[in-house]
Amino acid sequence: MTVNQRRQTQHYFITAPMPCPYLPGRFERKLVTELRGPEANSIHDLLSRAGFRRSHSIAYLPACGDCDACIPVRVCAQEFQDHRSFRRNRAANADLTRKIFAASATQEQYRLFSDYQDARHGDGDMARMDTRDYRAMMEDTTVDTSIFEYRTTDGKLIAVALVDALSDGLSAVYSFFDPKEDRRSLGTFIILDLIEETARLGLPFVYLGYWVRDCRKMAYKTRFKPIESFRNGQWTVHSAED
Repeated sequence: MTVNQRRQTQHYFITAPMPCPYLPGRFERKLVTELRGPEANSIHDLLSRAGFRRSHSIAYLPACGDCDACIPVRVCAQEFQDHRSFRRNRAANADLTRKIFAASATQEQYRLFSDYQDARHGDGDMARMDTRDYRAMMEDTTVDTSIFEYRTTDGKLIAVALVDALSDGLSAVYSFFDPKEDRRSLGTFIILDLIEETARLGLPFVYLGYWVRDCRKMAYKTRFKPIESFRNGQWTVHSAED
């Protein structure tokens, strides 16, 4: 049997309209497909380069007929432009150690996740996730996925990132951290660490998901330069005018 004969057919579906989590008063629809079988990683690679994101065992792309606000972005790790505020961030978190594990959920992670959701997104759907939901989010994957754990010198878990490995870099699926540690700016630190790890691996990109111009929660992504955005079927350098 040839490779072409083994290759599976991808089926795509459009979801029903749901309230947009980024822009109040709008509704979102998604183009989704399942990541399954022996080619799941290669399909995930191709779809990520086309602006798709992963959740559980599916890949999705915004498909809102009257809105194109969600723009896929990725940081160019090899050409990353460091600056003073990033160096201060790394210095503030120099006491942290990071270990990488297989995608396996723990109660310790869930407690941190719950604290983060209650403090940052108490009115969101994720704040209502129980341990079973959390385990599914972290473990329900058919591609190469890892969990990055960050701990203080006394062993306290302070931040977690769910990360997919791609042939051209790393994809930051989801991250959370101790909401009482605001001075550390842990969200920024996680991204800086992923950029450093991607560069160490000799790979070009860190995929950060979607940037939405009018969503304050997404504004931080464009601080990491150079950053590319996916528009009209191609990746180009994201500019301040975008």
